[in-house]
Amino acid sequence: MTCHTDVVSARIHPTAIVDSQAQLGAGCEVGPYCVIGPNVKLGDGCRLHSHVVVDGVTTIGPCNEFYPFACIGLKTQDLKFAGGKCYLDIGEGNVFREHVTVHTATGDGLHTRVGSHGNFLAYSHIAHDCVVGDHVVFSNNGTLAGHVVVEDYAIVGGLAAVHQFCRVGKMSIIGGCAKVVQDVPPFMIVDGHPGETRSVNKVGLERRGVPAETIRALTEAFKIVFKSGLTLATALDTVTRELPQSQELTHFVDFCRKSERGLAR
Repeated sequence: MTCHTDVVSARIHPTAIVDSQAQLGAGCEVGPYCVIGPNVKLGDGCRLHSHVVVDGVTTIGPCNEFYPFACIGLKTQDLKFAGGKCYLDIGEGNVFREHVTVHTATGDGLHTRVGSHGNFLAYSHIAHDCVVGDHVVFSNNGTLAGHVVVEDYAIVGGLAAVHQFCRVGKMSIIGGCAKVVQDVPPFMIVDGHPGETRSVNKVGLERRGVPAETIRALTEAFKIVFKSGLTLATALDTVTRELPQSQELTHFVDFCRKSERGLAR
């Protein structure tokens, strides 16, 4: 997403309500019936189409676009919330479509974080204390529970739900309507109810320019880890010992070794 800003001050529709303490960058556009709270900082060139609510201690980078009825930075839905100053940080160049919700963290001084250049489609939800990377795509109604980590270039399918404290690996895909209760390995496709690792995200890897040799090694790693019947530790040792190493394969192995909830196998 390319953003061009000028030095003019923000353009605010007369029906919008913007707190006098809110900070709006140059070239921001605030459409009809939007509401912006006192602790909000909008970077240059952000656009709020209409009926968008941005509140909480929320810092948003430049060139983000918010479609009608998006609700950004509101209080966590976690019933354990006991007050305090909780944060939401959003990078640059994201698109938040209709009715997207992104909440602040639960604990005092903690942050929910969203990276840059993501595309969050209608009704998708990012809960408290999540950490979402760059260049991700959430299809309609893609939903994260609290404390979920989503790495760069991951895709969350429509109507998919990710359980709290799970991790979603780099360049992975979660299929539509999937129920994810364990970690989604990098570079893999997870689908089903509950989610299982079905195959390598070959098309996604090719589109990102990953070499064919590396894709072949990841395909072999998939077979060893998910189809051989070996324990996870033994399978990962086999992958490390027998397959040609690459940055992608190293990340795959490290991610799997660090899994606390277990892998979607």
